[in-house]
Amino acid sequence: MNILKVNGVDLAYDSFGHENNEAIILIAGLGTQMIRWTIRFCEMLAARGFRVIRFDNRDVGCSTHFSHYPTLDFDALATALMSGQRPDIPYTLDDMAGDAIGLLDALSIERAHFVGRSMGGMIAQIAASDYPERVLSLTSIMSSSGNPTLPQASPDVMAMMTKPAPNPFEDEAGFLAHSLSFAKRIAGTGYPFEEDAYRALILEEVQRAYDPGSVGRQIAAIAVSGDRRPRLATIQVPALVIHGVDDLLFVPACGEDTASAIPGAELMLVDGMGHDLPHQLYKVTADGIERTARRNGHALPE
Repeated sequence: MNILKVNGVDLAYDSFGHENNEAIILIAGLGTQMIRWTIRFCEMLAARGFRVIRFDNRDVGCSTHFSHYPTLDFDALATALMSGQRPDIPYTLDDMAGDAIGLLDALSIERAHFVGRSMGGMIAQIAASDYPERVLSLTSIMSSSGNPTLPQASPDVMAMMTKPAPNPFEDEAGFLAHSLSFAKRIAGTGYPFEEDAYRALILEEVQRAYDPGSVGRQIAAIAVSGDRRPRLATIQVPALVIHGVDDLLFVPACGEDTASAIPGAELMLVDGMGHDLPHQLYKVTADGIERTARRNGHALPE
């Protein structure tokens, strides 16, 4: 793992594959760390002739945290948004997209293929819209367009996501039970839920960095992002939208709406996939990313 100063924050990252290969930058989801993009998945992409970069978004993992920021008042946030006011939040998804671009700058990478999951898909969408000269292709996985008319997650799923977890250093068993129950709830029905692997991943994230307030701050960043469809309509690079038919957090209509908003985007609805990326879907996901990358006319190794 390495750390670079980008846009006034430290970003932790690592890299797979030859540094002269075309780059793929992998952007993680809400409150999760770069290790959700597993080494196995990164190496699978690198073996196809890419340099693969994963990193911790600001406020998670080993990147700079905003723990000093006052606890967010979500009622006040909602009131401000409804009245058209600019809420007082520490950062936005635009800032996070700028971080990804800044990381490319720091690594002297002119352009890259952007791949994001969930919130990371939103960040990748903004990068492709606002920095067209830096983005070679876009793959948005289990994400959404911000269209306010789209169906929302069921109340029980939202309640599980927003319910505070026990402190893992005081009640590890309670923390794991809380985290695993939510992961099981949003997992797809097509593949077995591998509890031992999830438990190890969750504990590794805790050991890297534990900051219970970061999820709320990132939810606020998502909330102020608004409807991205006008921005999506400006995207000109090859784009792929991957979405699970079983996704309970962002229902399939969210993926369909994202794809319809991006000119020429391919939509790949995956049976049995929920709001997760089990290893059984690594190959089909990597195939899609590579296929989309090759659509931009750049020659990659066969």
